[in-house]
Amino acid sequence: MPEEQPLLSVSNLTHLYAPGKGFENVSFDLFPGEVLGIVGESGSGKTTLLKSLSARLVPQQGAIHYREQNLYQLSEAARRRLLRTEWGVVHQHPLDGLRPRISAGGNIGERLMAAGARHYGDIRAEASHWLQDVEIDPSRLDDLPVTFSGGMQQRLQIACNLVTRPALVFMDEPTGGLDVSVQARLLDLLRNLVRDLNLAVVIVTHDLGVARLLAHRLLVMKQGQVVESGLTDRVLDDPHHPYTQLLVSSILG
Repeated sequence: MPEEQPLLSVSNLTHLYAPGKGFENVSFDLFPGEVLGIVGESGSGKTTLLKSLSARLVPQQGAIHYREQNLYQLSEAARRRLLRTEWGVVHQHPLDGLRPRISAGGNIGERLMAAGARHYGDIRAEASHWLQDVEIDPSRLDDLPVTFSGGMQQRLQIACNLVTRPALVFMDEPTGGLDVSVQARLLDLLRNLVRDLNLAVVIVTHDLGVARLLAHRLLVMKQGQVVESGLTDRVLDDPHHPYTQLLVSSILG
């Protein structure tokens, strides 16, 4: 059951960078340990919304409160620190979230150092431990991410984000571009990590199968508007809005 106070509270958030482009009047609460899925077709405003939620884009209107603090009343340095420690961001293209010319262990180590770790041996041991946790052979600790497969790069990016045990992780199409068997392994890994670490997650996806497997609740977006929201099983098994019905029927068809 969700805790009494939301971890993230979003009120009337709006960012329109062109007519019909972006999103408007988005509101929701996210509780510790809860996974919120944001679904919709390309161009529906999902990714722009995710950038605003994760403090990488300043919205034009509305408010975001994290642990009851107004996110945009924090200094820019404080918001950057959140992204390095208490938050994580998993990109669709893993090399967008990795430093390709630094070793796998170095990528994980940079996140640990941002959170205050300084002992080289401890950092290396923790990085090795996390490689194993995301099903990468620890012997690859000193290898460059560009030598990894796409699925391994995505698992490495996940390790880099979770090594500091963040409270909240934002994910943008984390299984996009991966073949079906790699997707299945990654989804299984993500479900286990969310449960074991009690993570709150906001995940953007166009794949309703991914949403069903990972998300407790869904927001369905069309042309920048949330047209339906609710518990994932209810939204997908008994969609009320015609657009949601169309999305679901296109999968079933």
